[in-house]
Amino acid sequence: MRIRRWLFMVSVLVLLSAFAGTLCADSAKDKEDRYDALKRFSQVMSLVEDYYVRDIGRKELVDDAIKGLLQQLDPHSSFMTPEEFRDMQVSTSGEFGGIGIEITQDNGRLMVVSPIDDTPAHKAGLKSGDLILEIEGQPTQDLSLTEAVGKIRGPRGSKITLTILHKDSQKPEKVTMVRDTIPIVSVRSEELDKGVLYLRLTKFNENTTRELHDRIAEFKKTRGPINGVVLDLRNNPGGLLNQAVSVADTFINEGLIVYIQGKDASTRKDYNAGSQSSDLAAPMVTLINAGSASASEIVAGALQDRKRSAILGERSFGKGSVQTVIPLSDGSGIKLTTALYYTPSGRSIQAEGIVPDIAVAFEQPREDDDKSVIREKDLTRHLERNGENNGSAGEANGKAEAMLKRDNQLRLALELVRQLPRLKALN
Repeated sequence: MRIRRWLFMVSVLVLLSAFAGTLCADSAKDKEDRYDALKRFSQVMSLVEDYYVRDIGRKELVDDAIKGLLQQLDPHSSFMTPEEFRDMQVSTSGEFGGIGIEITQDNGRLMVVSPIDDTPAHKAGLKSGDLILEIEGQPTQDLSLTEAVGKIRGPRGSKITLTILHKDSQKPEKVTMVRDTIPIVSVRSEELDKGVLYLRLTKFNENTTRELHDRIAEFKKTRGPINGVVLDLRNNPGGLLNQAVSVADTFINEGLIVYIQGKDASTRKDYNAGSQSSDLAAPMVTLINAGSASASEIVAGALQDRKRSAILGERSFGKGSVQTVIPLSDGSGIKLTTALYYTPSGRSIQAEGIVPDIAVAFEQPREDDDKSVIREKDLTRHLERNGENNGSAGEANGKAEAMLKRDNQLRLALELVRQLPRLKALN
């Protein structure tokens, strides 16, 4: 028995020694592979410096190598020069000269995510899904995302020509625009009907939640109680995560809004709603489309999962990744994809998007819409309801009426938000 026990202990020691030896060998091999890769990179850089047809400084070579490294990871990781890094900081806080457009890269192609309302890009007819083939005659296929943004931006009043392939077209066309100052005004509002507040969020910058709360407070002060909300996130390309959370928190009074998680499960971070005086509990409908991305999808996903709002429109863009901005010592920086975000039910919308509860495609308005249809209100000297001649309290104002006339999705959202209290009572 002692001999067997002794033999067993010797066998265990031999196995442990072999395992330790394997670990050491694997560790040494990993280091060797790492050094081999760095050695190969150094050799290539030396060859370029010595034999390339023109002189290139080492800093330029290293910058380009970093750009290539990050660009190969995914469409959203990128290197930013000091100037590009400063521009990125401005775009989330102040104003800048440009055409007012959010872009991304898809298989090396430069694609429009969405134009910002009332900007040169929006007025020129650029839409989500359009491809930008050239910037001032230079092909975009060899440009990084940050390089393309840098070329599109410029001083107010200067012209820029883009070659655009519209999503629904087979032939590219050149579009010339005059750059303007792009203000970072992220929230617009309107009264669609008596007590029904329309909130249009164009992006999520550091002032978005404050602007949202200001609009809500102003409506209550000047119009009275809020009986319904239409939240419009169409063509909203996203922005800051903390603003998406606080916007969703305005409509959700408790529970999970979103969580993010990197490649290690221990990195999971939850973002929860909390009860606050600014909470808005009115019935609501949220509008999304293919231009609704990132932070917009966080808000729409939370409202949908928590059954707080009906989601109406078209499937969203599907950007479910989180980028961390990391400054470097020389003033440059990188955007690195570090996590994916998940809706309260655990859905990742990466490349899938948010599917609306009510799928309704946008119908492009025609100039002659409604001109062939005559209604009582169109007749000269028609009688007003209850003898009133200035319009009833329930009628939309002129601006809202024009918006509703040209937007079938908005019309349906308004009708639905009117009916939600009755539908809820039936359940």
